Amino acid sequence: MKVLLLNGSSNKNGCTFTALNEAAKTLNQEGIKTEIFQLGNPEIRDCCGCQACRKLGKCVFEDGLVNEFIEKARSFDGFIFGTPVYYAHPSGRILSFLDRVFYAGKNAFEFKPGAAIASARRAGTTASFDVLNKYFTINNMPVVSSGYWNNIHGHTAEDAIKDLEGLQVMRTLGRNMAWLLKCIEYGKQNGIERPQLEEKIYTNFIK
Repeated sequence: MKVLLLNGSSNKNGCTFTALNEAAKTLNQEGIKTEIFQLGNPEIRDCCGCQACRKLGKCVFEDGLVNEFIEKARSFDGFIFGTPVYYAHPSGRILSFLDRVFYAGKNAFEFKPGAAIASARRAGTTASFDVLNKYFTINNMPVVSSGYWNNIHGHTAEDAIKDLEGLQVMRTLGRNMAWLLKCIEYGKQNGIERPQLEEKIYTNFIK
């Protein structure tokens, strides 16, 4: 079993990475393989709603990140998305990235557990945490929780390491993710299949 962790920060080894890495180490201890996908700082255009992905099965914009992530995700069993907090919301780059990823490749994520992590100097984490969780909850993905909101605080990685409660939350998240993945695998081995989806109904008006 494998978990793919997304670092939505431009800073490769900052606070967000510190939180993701703590969860990853715990997953490894539980026998789960991990990989951290670094978004970095190349330009990432946002989704323009062209809906070409419905015909192509991938994003029409070949920028070397979105479609790569979708294809990689197909072979993973769970996901943890991490973001820094900018003005009380996730980074613009991770939102542009995930909008395109989920429009173009939602079937790579359906019924696989997901979790969100937010890092901030001081505040805005719960709002950012809420935004990222919505990608899971509109795509039939079980949401993995911890003993508190999945947040860590600090301005630098050195600060984040001092947030002992935040690090503990990440370790608990890792253990909970591992437990759920093992439960799902055990269910598969015993004939429990994932739910069958109904054909999508679109109600395009509000009364």
